[in-house]
Amino acid sequence: MTFEEAIAYTENLLSRQDLDDSQLKAEITTLIQTANGARGFFVCFLTGEWQLADAPSPAIIQALQSAPNMIAELLVKNLVMSTAMAIAHRRADNQEQAQGSDLVAKRTSLLIKQVDLMEVSQISKQMYSSAISNSGEYASFLEKWGYDHEQKQAIAAVTANV
Repeated sequence: MTFEEAIAYTENLLSRQDLDDSQLKAEITTLIQTANGARGFFVCFLTGEWQLADAPSPAIIQALQSAPNMIAELLVKNLVMSTAMAIAHRRADNQEQAQGSDLVAKRTSLLIKQVDLMEVSQISKQMYSSAISNSGEYASFLEKWGYDHEQKQAIAAVTANV
C-alpha cells in the first residue's frame, strides 16, 4: 500500500459506521504494520475532522500499542513537526494553518499519553537532547527540516516530559 492509498484507506475506515470496536482495532492493527500504512493513518487521523481523534477509543489505542516501534517514532515526530510548523505558520501570519498544527500537536500529545509506550519516552528523550545540543540521534532530522533556534526550543519543551 502506498502512502496515498493508506490515507484514502484510513479516511474510508474512519467514515464507516458498520464496524464494531474489534473490527476497527483489527483494521488499524493491519494498516500500521507498514511504514506507509502507519504514516498514512496518522496523516488522516490527526488532521481530519474525526471525533475519534479528539477522544480515541480503546480499540484505536490498543491497535497503536500493537506496533510500538513503528508508532513511537511517528508519534514523537508528529508532535515535533506540528509544534515547529505552528511557529512557522504564525510567523507567516497564517492563523488558520497554525491552529491546524496546534490541533495536530494536541491530538498527538493525547495519543502519546494514552498509548503509554516506553519507546515513546526513549525517543522523546533523544529528540529533546538533539534539539538542545544540535547533535545526537535526531540532529539530522531537525536539520533536514530546517528548524531554527526558536522552533528547537519549542521542540525541547514539548519533548521534555514525555
